[in-house]
Amino acid sequence: MKVTISKLHSYKNNKKITMITAYDALFAKMFDESVDTILVGDSLNMSFFGESDTVSATLDQMIYHTKAVCNGAKSAYIIADMPFGTYQTPQKALESATKIFKETKADAVKLEGGSEKAETIKLLSDNAIAVVGHIGLMPQFSRSEGGYKVKGKDEESRKKLLEDAKAVAKAGAVMLVVEGVKEEVAREITESIDIPVIGIGAGRFVDGQVLVWSDMLGFFDEFKPKFVRRYLNGAEIVRESVKKYVKDVESVEFPKEAEIY
Repeated sequence: MKVTISKLHSYKNNKKITMITAYDALFAKMFDESVDTILVGDSLNMSFFGESDTVSATLDQMIYHTKAVCNGAKSAYIIADMPFGTYQTPQKALESATKIFKETKADAVKLEGGSEKAETIKLLSDNAIAVVGHIGLMPQFSRSEGGYKVKGKDEESRKKLLEDAKAVAKAGAVMLVVEGVKEEVAREITESIDIPVIGIGAGRFVDGQVLVWSDMLGFFDEFKPKFVRRYLNGAEIVRESVKKYVKDVESVEFPKEAEIY
């Protein structure tokens, strides 16, 4: 059965929401059996395309991968990231989000920014486009901020985060992602708004969690952020499997008679 935003809203204070990223139909189909929501994150620019940050991801890239994910996942709630440069103004955001909605089967779009994006969120919501907000550590701001920095460490940051969360919710966002935020501040945010709050590096007291699939399954092993738990040594398993394949080919162990026409 298809997960709807009404169902996700009913989970607040009742059941933790599970979210994972996906970028293609193959993995989306596998994840679809278990998770509530799938995020087609602009993180694909790093984990899939090999770039150092998310900034250069394009709208066409996001649409391509969102189409693929929608082909693979039939029940999960699908969220497409709006890439950097596609929502500088409310009107630009409406044009970009409309293109995503017309060309894919995404259930919502996600954009980064707090109170300064309230007008944009309201315009999209008023035009039948569901919006997921994103505050705290915002990857699209990594260049301007000189890296990835945890938020909520002081009173000024705490107040700004709470103000942003309330503004995003009031503007009509259906969910909020809170990234890289001190646990107690994330808890305050979660308790201060009625929409589900999904954490990534935001501690235990949120409505759900999201991880990038290649981090969680250990396919990206160059470094591991503190908030990531690896449930599989994917990269190691793949490397060993490829070595075995090469060995079998070179020794003519593969193919065997059962694998020959």
